[in-house]
Amino acid sequence: MDKTHHYAAELEWTGAPADGSFTYEGYSRDHTVRIDGKPELIMTADPNFRGDPTRHNPEDLLLAAIAGCHMLTYLALCARKRILVKSYRDKASGTMALTPEGGGRFTEVILRPEVVVADAAMADTAKALHNPVHKYCFIANSVNFPVRHEPVIVVAGT
Repeated sequence: MDKTHHYAAELEWTGAPADGSFTYEGYSRDHTVRIDGKPELIMTADPNFRGDPTRHNPEDLLLAAIAGCHMLTYLALCARKRILVKSYRDKASGTMALTPEGGGRFTEVILRPEVVVADAAMADTAKALHNPVHKYCFIANSVNFPVRHEPVIVVAGT
């Protein structure tokens, strides 16, 4: 397998004002992201920054990418250990702090996966496997803030 992987996306701002005015308050934050062969992402800014609250924003997608990568990596580790995962749900949250200069950064993400396993004998190992996920998760390894996890393991039928 190739040791590098490349990704490409096209972004187009769709919010240019028709009347030619351009002020902070007056322009739309709407934009479209296109990735070949995949559905378009119709996006905007976070509502706190004058975005449409009904659309996804980059902060949403960062959190979703971290949670999704954790889940996919976790499921791979479970499969290798022959742990039968019946379901997986996560209620992830992230915190972003703004700076006085107008910038900001994420300060942490907390993942709260609830995993249902088929057998009680699998529960302890299933819980422990959340620990090495960060070592293998491409997205968590790419961010400069803590990604914590607070997993709950449930045995099916209990």
